[in-house]
Amino acid sequence: MTQGAVQQSFRFGNTELPPDAQRARRRAVRLAWLTIGFLVTAVTATYLVMGSSQAMKAAWAEDLLSFIPPVAFLVALHVTGRVPSERHPYGYHRSVGIGHLVAATALLTMGAFLVFDSLSGLLAGEHPPVGLIVVLGHEIWAGWLMVAVLAYTIVPPVLLGRAKMPLAEQLHDRVLYADADMNKADWMTAVGGIVGVLGIGAGLWWADAVAALFISGSILHDGVRNLRSAVAALMDARATTVDGTQPHPLHDRIDATLRALPWVAQAQSRVRDEGHVFHVEAFVVPRDGMPTQAQLQHAWHAVADLDWKVQDLVVAPVDELPEELLPGLRDKSVQPRSQR
Repeated sequence: MTQGAVQQSFRFGNTELPPDAQRARRRAVRLAWLTIGFLVTAVTATYLVMGSSQAMKAAWAEDLLSFIPPVAFLVALHVTGRVPSERHPYGYHRSVGIGHLVAATALLTMGAFLVFDSLSGLLAGEHPPVGLIVVLGHEIWAGWLMVAVLAYTIVPPVLLGRAKMPLAEQLHDRVLYADADMNKADWMTAVGGIVGVLGIGAGLWWADAVAALFISGSILHDGVRNLRSAVAALMDARATTVDGTQPHPLHDRIDATLRALPWVAQAQSRVRDEGHVFHVEAFVVPRDGMPTQAQLQHAWHAVADLDWKVQDLVVAPVDELPEELLPGLRDKSVQPRSQR
């Protein structure tokens, strides 16, 4: 492999990843392929034993949907490796957001359909038949095979999800985070399915539909939550942590770094999430006239060196902080250091 190919493999656009992020990327790719391999076995086994059980059908559908996040992650990772072009001067970082949106939409759509289907079966009083089958010359209840397959799907997703979560935070990858979050919760789907199947064996015909409704509701919940986060990111909301719940701490670090410069009286930035990296527009009010080119270059490097996620950065000297470009500026009460 050539040196250029190696660099292309470990860059997000123009951003060359530091060694720890490169290692995280390699491990995340391996885990994504491991997830796909596991899902192939889980989907196949569930399909072979699911019969007419609604809970098993819902579990099978969730396993099918679970293919989307790791595949979207691998595709987005490949696309974001492209350097910016004339047509795409900001690079291809939004592919992460698109992958997140696709995965969330699929979860929402399938979850809504399965909730409707499960609820219809429950209201209609459907009694799913789970009979006997012959295995190696012995008759056994088919429900035990269902329970065995569901039990097989409990542990691996949890381990994969726990391994992916810190990598998603390190790479600031929302698709990987959504995948990890779904993996960590998959044990509830399997346990719910087991309860439903055992309920059928105990003569509780409604247990299967209730378990299917529980699984479907979990899928729908994941879809709604991820769709909200994906849409917010694509709508240029302020940069947040990878789970979308808190403002990203890098924003405050950028402002603090600029305000610490001796020639800066005031500083405030706006930061938007492009995918793995951030686009930063920093407005600074000089103390005494227009800053020199050397001062601006020093300010640019001071911010860019804070974190590899700071990719597109503009440092703009202004007479006063523009409130129309910095909503909430008055609430933050950004004052010169001499007035604090």
